[in-house]
Amino acid sequence: METEQEWFDVVDEQDCFIRKAPRAEVHQNGLLHRAAHIWVFNSAAELLIHRRAAGKEEEPLKLTSSACGHLSAGESYVQAAERELFEELGLRAELKFLHKIPSGPEIGYEHTALFSCHSDETPTPDKREIISYEYLNLNELKKQIEQHPEDFTNPFRLFFTWYLQSLPEVK
Repeated sequence: METEQEWFDVVDEQDCFIRKAPRAEVHQNGLLHRAAHIWVFNSAAELLIHRRAAGKEEEPLKLTSSACGHLSAGESYVQAAERELFEELGLRAELKFLHKIPSGPEIGYEHTALFSCHSDETPTPDKREIISYEYLNLNELKKQIEQHPEDFTNPFRLFFTWYLQSLPEVK
């Protein structure tokens, strides 16, 4: 049975569109492309993180953002974030743009935008994407990352470092 091929926008160092290419070509050749991460906070100000499934192509079994994924060809960062939030967690929420990190080898050659939202709805994780999830307060999450940085994806650690610099009250 043949599955539909995913297409990504190949971009340059400034995140400007160059052309469309199949996912396999983009990843095999280290072509620059785009991704979106979403952080879901609950009313207790805890952040939902999830453990990636074993079959994930990049950084399997590592802890990462609430939801994340590639932008499909022609898709905006916001559209991809809304889609990934629903596909991976079954949630819909108003998203707020937080930050963007430029692509590089340490983050899979992906220009990556981070969004946040607030929700107290119970997530329904896609078992093909997510093994488990939990909510952690930022201080506990900071301790876990300091003690075991290898347990977390590179983009998540970069975003979390940026976020802590934006919120000096987290010790």
